[in-house]
Amino acid sequence: MRIVSLCPSLTELVFDLGRGDDLVGVTKFCIHPADGVSTVEKVGGTKNPRVKRIIELEPDLVLLNEEENRIEDAGKLQAAGIVCHSSFPRTVADTAAMVRSIGSAIDASVGAERIALDIEAREERVRSATRGRPAVRFAYLIWREPIMVAAAGTFVDALLGLAGGENVFPDSAERYPTVTATELADANPAAVLLSSEPFPFQERHADELSGLTGLPREAFHLVDGELLSWHGSRTPLGIDYAESVIEQIRPEA
Repeated sequence: MRIVSLCPSLTELVFDLGRGDDLVGVTKFCIHPADGVSTVEKVGGTKNPRVKRIIELEPDLVLLNEEENRIEDAGKLQAAGIVCHSSFPRTVADTAAMVRSIGSAIDASVGAERIALDIEAREERVRSATRGRPAVRFAYLIWREPIMVAAAGTFVDALLGLAGGENVFPDSAERYPTVTATELADANPAAVLLSSEPFPFQERHADELSGLTGLPREAFHLVDGELLSWHGSRTPLGIDYAESVIEQIRPEA
């Protein structure tokens, strides 16, 4: 089978399902597993794939994510007769279903079921552990200039919400809206989580944002964006990591 993956987390999933050798094309942002993707042809980015080259590769299947990839590129591939599998998991349960669907599509259902069951078991464990506990108010930043946050309704929000977090920025027309320093301060989160991707926040940015917002420096925390936003085979670890993040910032009783 010949597979092209246009989403980094789906590329990782294909490898973890034992079908890495079937990949004939991935994006330049597909970095895991490093030794595996290094030998696969790069076919552009997630937003600007080389559609003509993908068609030339004659894949049996192209894996896409509706948030990472553009609908017009999917349309061009489908018009060329290429089978596309598009997914858009917004929750942990959606992710388990997506893993099963992709596993079926690439003849790796046994491995997919193992990952999906692991996701579901960890989800239930964390949900039970946090039931009845006060929510921890957070803001999750993905970009610095301008300040951009992950709103409610995103996968990041679902993962942290499962662990007992409450997003201070509600669901909106923009899943990753731009906010001002004043708006961030007025939202009054107990914690501001600074993601490692797509903008690589560092401690100096926490100092900067504390000064801009007037929020206490100890409210700012660097977090692993891959574990909190990559849906697929990384999700089991992501669930546990989200729990550890929320517990770290949860006020002592």
